[in-house]
Order: sequence, then C-alpha cells, then structure tokens
Amino acid sequence: MGHRRTFSFLAAGLLLAFGVAGSPAPSGAGTASPPGALVYFQYPLDGTQAPQRFTVRIGLKEMGVAPAGIVKPFTGHHHLLVDTDAGDLTRQIPSDYNHIHLGNGQTEVLLTLPPGPHTLQLLVGDHEHIPHTPPVISKKITVYVR
Repeated sequence: MGHRRTFSFLAAGLLLAFGVAGSPAPSGAGTASPPGALVYFQYPLDGTQAPQRFTVRIGLKEMGVAPAGIVKPFTGHHHLLVDTDAGDLTRQIPSDYNHIHLGNGQTEVLLTLPPGPHTLQLLVGDHEHIPHTPPVISKKITVYVR
C-alpha cells in the first residue's frame, strides 16, 4: 500500500513551475558555490523521533537564499531529498515526492510522512535547480516517524 507525502506550500504545481526537472544542465552549468558553504538541518536532527507531520528547518552558512530563477552570485535555493539519493549532481534536481523544491526561497517546510524510518538530505540548487560546484549538500539523516 503506497503512502503519499505532503508538504505545506502550494503543492506539486509550484514544484514544476520552474522548468522540467531532470533535463540536462545547460552549457556553462556549474554555478560556483563559495568556500565554506554549508547546508544543515536545524530540525530534525539525525535519529529524531518525529510525529507524522513536522516542520523541517534548514540552516545555510556562507551563502544566500533566493527564489529559483534569481541569478545572484553565491546564492541558491533549497531542495529536500526524502528517502532517495542525491543522484547526478551535474543535472537539474528532479521534482517529485522524493525531491521537494523550495523554489520560493523557503528555509522550512511542513512535511507529512508515514510511520517508520525515513532518510532526509538537503541540497542547494542554483537559479535553474542545478547543484552548485562544488555541491552544497548536507549529510543524510534518518528520522523515525511514529
């Protein structure tokens, strides 16, 4: 039996608003990330026991946050990876239930997951949803939904 994940902002329609995810990076891709850039979970932390509906809070150091489509040096927007691996870090980040785009510049998202263990990871994308070079990616954490 499949379970659906939901999140608190205008749902999947907004996720696809900025282009076709998974397409090749355009030539000249590889927007630079600044030295020392770091994305991390403020909440939850690795090993947290969480209710089925909880807020993911994201921290970012040495970089700015801006909505998708905004071209500004050392700036990007967040992507939350749920129960998946980062994949090819030279291509656009997919947009689906496992790859949640925070393309409006959000630094938190309300997430609903079925009971059980789940992995979460953060990845910063540039104005075209392509990971920076080098990638700004968090370590993968596990949360236990009760």
